[in-house]
Amino acid sequence: MSPVPVTRTADELADHLEGVRAGGGAVGFVPTMGALHRGHAALVDAAAAVCDAVVVSVFVNPLQFAPGEDLDAYPRTLDADLALAADHGATVAFVPTVDAMYPEGDDRVAADGVRRVDPGPVALPLEGEGRPTHFAGVAEVVARLFVAVGPCHAFFGEKDFQQLQVVRHLVAALGLPVDVVGCPTVRDADGLALSSRNAYLTPAERAAAPVLHRTLCDGAEAVGRPGWDRATVEADMAAAIAAEPTGALEYVVVVDPTTLLPPEAPEPGDALRLLVACRFGRARLIDNVPALAG
Repeated sequence: MSPVPVTRTADELADHLEGVRAGGGAVGFVPTMGALHRGHAALVDAAAAVCDAVVVSVFVNPLQFAPGEDLDAYPRTLDADLALAADHGATVAFVPTVDAMYPEGDDRVAADGVRRVDPGPVALPLEGEGRPTHFAGVAEVVARLFVAVGPCHAFFGEKDFQQLQVVRHLVAALGLPVDVVGCPTVRDADGLALSSRNAYLTPAERAAAPVLHRTLCDGAEAVGRPGWDRATVEADMAAAIAAEPTGALEYVVVVDPTTLLPPEAPEPGDALRLLVACRFGRARLIDNVPALAG
């Protein structure tokens, strides 16, 4: 028996939440692809602290994986996921099948990656350059999940910062009755951001991976100094990561946190975001930190 009630369709979920809404209760929502860890637990904790009911979805979305990515190998640990969700205050799990989420089929991606749900311009740089169909798939599934859950407070981790901005764009563009709540990244003691893909790391790669957070923190300190130069900071961060031979850097950048583009003449005190993507063997890791311009 599951430690938390499981619904498989949007109708089942609506029936489960009907009483909560009839009584004026607030619904919290934590969308996941499973393989839950302490980072997800923190999101459920945050939702349970302010909401009367908490929905945790577990759905490995095929639309956000390009050919050759790790869809088939992505970790699936449903029993453990349901137990963790219940321990942290989830009141219902939404675990749809692919057919339930995409009754018209899940292969509707055009050659240019365009879908019915537009992820917006914030999806184009960074992850969007190397994975051009990824955020189209994210936007599609998130929109459908929001429709299934209904009015809610939706909790997302800041580790996937670009995804968070895509979701905020989606909610605003479609006028959805969803309050998007960004929650701080949860880290191991050595700074490595928690991720389901950390399970792919070998011991040597796991020992090397904290270079990402250290480098981002050094970069944030650098941009906080008067007279800082973006190109220099980015080059110094790239060199620091390149010095770790087990990593293969894809990008490390300083950007405007709203557009995710290079900042235009930032003034002292302006908010910035530093983001990185790097491969360590099978694991492709991303991370980010906030910063204030000096």
